[in-house]
Amino acid sequence: MAFCQVIVDIAHEDVDRVFTYRVPEGMTLCPGMRVHVPFGRMKRVEGVVVEMAEACDLPPERVRDVADTLEDYPAVLPQLLTLAVKIRQNAFCTLAQALRLMFPAQMRGERIHDKKREYAVLLADRGISQQLLAAQARAPKRAQVLEALFASESGEIAVDELRAKLGECRQPLQALCKMGFVQLLERETLRKPYGAMERLAQQDPQLTRQQEDVLATLLPAVEAGKGAFLLYGVTGSGKTEVFIRAVRRCAQLGRTAIVLVPEIALTPQMVMWFRSRFGEDAAVLHSRLSPGERYDEWRRIRRGDVRVVIGARSAIFAPLEHVGLIIIDEEHEQTYLSDSVPRYDAREVAAWRCESEGAVLLLASATPSMRSFAMAGRGDLKLLEMPRRVGNRPMPQVHVVDMREELKAGNRSVFSGALLTGLHRCLQEGHQAILFVNRRGYSTFVSCRNCGYVVTCTQCDISMTYHSHEEVLRCHYCGEERPVPRVCPECGSPYIKYFGVGTQRVEEEVRKFFPDVPLLRMDNDTTRGKDAHANMLARFRAGEARVLIGTQMIAKGLDFPNVTMVGIVAADAMLKLPDYRSAERTFQLLTQVAGRAGRSTAPGEVFLQTYDPDNYAIVAASRQDYRAFYEEEMHRRRRALYPPYTLIARLLYEAEQEKEAQRAAEAGYRQMEAFFERRAYLRKYVIALRVMACPVKRIRAKSRWQVTLKIVDQPICREAVGKMSEIAQAPMDHGLCVCQVNPSSMM
Repeated sequence: MAFCQVIVDIAHEDVDRVFTYRVPEGMTLCPGMRVHVPFGRMKRVEGVVVEMAEACDLPPERVRDVADTLEDYPAVLPQLLTLAVKIRQNAFCTLAQALRLMFPAQMRGERIHDKKREYAVLLADRGISQQLLAAQARAPKRAQVLEALFASESGEIAVDELRAKLGECRQPLQALCKMGFVQLLERETLRKPYGAMERLAQQDPQLTRQQEDVLATLLPAVEAGKGAFLLYGVTGSGKTEVFIRAVRRCAQLGRTAIVLVPEIALTPQMVMWFRSRFGEDAAVLHSRLSPGERYDEWRRIRRGDVRVVIGARSAIFAPLEHVGLIIIDEEHEQTYLSDSVPRYDAREVAAWRCESEGAVLLLASATPSMRSFAMAGRGDLKLLEMPRRVGNRPMPQVHVVDMREELKAGNRSVFSGALLTGLHRCLQEGHQAILFVNRRGYSTFVSCRNCGYVVTCTQCDISMTYHSHEEVLRCHYCGEERPVPRVCPECGSPYIKYFGVGTQRVEEEVRKFFPDVPLLRMDNDTTRGKDAHANMLARFRAGEARVLIGTQMIAKGLDFPNVTMVGIVAADAMLKLPDYRSAERTFQLLTQVAGRAGRSTAPGEVFLQTYDPDNYAIVAASRQDYRAFYEEEMHRRRRALYPPYTLIARLLYEAEQEKEAQRAAEAGYRQMEAFFERRAYLRKYVIALRVMACPVKRIRAKSRWQVTLKIVDQPICREAVGKMSEIAQAPMDHGLCVCQVNPSSMM
C-alpha cells in the first residue's frame, strides 16, 4: 500500500504542514502532482503531493484516500518543489502560497481548460468523391465544402476556417458525414500569444570586439554550468545579441534558458528578437496574456516543447527542465520585486535556481543597481563590461536646460526653447522623437489659487490627477473618479488652476506646436487593451507616428533606429520623494531614456529639463557617467547607513480607522522592543527602530502606519526579520499587517 504527503491549498499557518493520504489501488502518483483530497469537513480541496511513502505511522481509520488527480503529470517539477521550500523560508509565507507561484492561477479551481477545435476530415476515396461532386448541382454548398477539402493537402480543414470562407456550413457538413464522405473530429489546439511566429531567415550580425570578449568569458561558464555575472553595458552596446548567442550555446548543449524583462511593454520586442532566431523554440509568459494563452504557453514549456522562455517576473518559475542559463535584463528595475504575498525578489530566486540546477546567472543593465555593482566589487558577481555602443557610435549629446532661467525669461510653457528647437530640427530631418514625462494624465494636481485648497482623493492621502480627455479627476492609487470642480469646495472661489505636467498635457502641447505631426501617447490609460503595448510599439517602429509621448514604460530597453531626439520634460520629478533610492532611480531613469536616442547611424541628442541642474544625479545622468554616480551615491549611503550597508524591514499596518492602525503599529513596535531586550547579541546591530505614520497616510480608504527597522545586513539579523514576519502573521482586529524587507517603496 502506498501513501503520499500532501500540502493542501489553504494559505493559513495552522495547516502549513504535510498531511498523509492513502493512494487508492490503480492510481499513479508522484511528487509534484496536483490532487483532490478530503480535508476536515470539506469533501475535497486541492493540494500538491510533496513526498511519497511506503508506510504510515497513523492508525488506518485516520488516513483517508486521495480523491483524484487534476493532471496525469507533475505540475510542479522536483526542482520547483525545492524552490518553493526556499521561498517559504525566506519570504515568511506558507508552502501553499509558495507553490501557487509554480503554475498559472487559473489552474486552481479548474478555471481553465484545454481549447478544442473542430476539424472536417475527408474520408472517401478522392475519385469517388469527385464523381459525387459532379452530381451535387442541387447542393452547391455541399459541393463547395468538398471542393475546399479537395484543395487542402491534408484533406482536412478546421470548421471555423470553412465557416469564415463559405459562410454557415453546418448542415452540408452533417449531410456529408451521414453519407460517409466526411468525419468531424475535435482536436486540442494551443492558443498562441502574438500569433504563430515562425523563425525568420535572419542572418547573425557581425559581433563587435567587446561582444566577443564578453562571450569568451560567458560561454565557457555556460558549458561548465556554473557562474554568476553582471554585464554592465551602455545603452546601445549590443547586450541583446550577447543574450541570444549565450542562449543558443545553452540550447546546443541540450539545456534551456530563461530571459526576464522588467516591463510587459518590453516583452513583445524581446520575443520578436528571439523568435526571429529560435522560431517556436521560444515561449512567452507574462500577466497581460489571456488566461488561455498563459495556460497553453505554460503547458508547452512543461511538455519540453521550447528551449527558451521570455517573460516578466513570474517567468522565473517557468517549468523548464535542464535549465542552463538565466538572464535578467535591466536588472536594476524594482518590478522584479513582488509586493504581494509571497514577497520575493526575482533576482534572488534566479540565483537560488541557478545554484540548485547548475546554471549560469547573468544580470545585465546600463545602470546596474547599487547592490549588484557592490556585489561585483566584492567578487560575488563577475563584472563584464561593454563601454561602447555598437559600431563605436557616439553616445547622445545631452543638453541640460535650467527651467528656472526659462521662467525668468517669461517662458511658462511645458517646453523650453531649446527642446522645441531640437524637436523641430529632428522632425525636419525626417527622424522620430520620444518625449518622456513620468506622470500620466493632464495635470498632477488641481488647486485653488485663492485659498490653496488641493483636490485630494476621499480614499487616499493623495492629490487627484486631472485627465482632460475624459474631463475627470482620477486617483492613481485607488482609481476613484470625480468631476472637475468649477468653484473651490473650500472657499467658493472660481480661480481653479491645474498644476504639474502629465502625458496628456504634453500631447496637447505637441499638437499645438506641431499640428500636422502624427503622434502616439503610451501610458497606463492608452495600453489597457490586449496587446496594446505591442501594437503601439509596432506602429511607432513602422513610422506611423513621428513622436512618441510616454511614461517610464518607454524609458528602457526599446530600440527604435530612427529616433534621434529625446526630450525629458521634468527630469527631477522623482528626486524629492521621501525614499533613500530617489537619486538612484532618477539617475537610472534619465540615463535609460536618454539611451533611446541615436542608436543607429544618425547621432542623437537629449534635452533634459530640470529645476535642479546641479544635483549629482542629474549631472551624472547628463554625462552618462555611471561610475561617478555610483561612487557618490555609495558614499552618501555609507554615511547615512542605508542599503546595501544595512537592511530595512517594515511592518505596514492598514485599517479603516487611523486609531486602529496607530494602536496596532505601536503594539508591534513594543513587541520588537521586547524582542531585542531579550537578545542583546542582536540589539548591537540595530541602527534604528521607529513607529510612525506612513508618508502616504491613507490609500484605498485605509489608514497606514508603519514600524521600520534599520539593521546591519548580517545573516544573524534574519532572526529579527523572522520576528517581524511572525508579528505580521498574527490576526489583527479591524485591519491588516504585512512584513516587507527592503520594500520597493517606502511610501
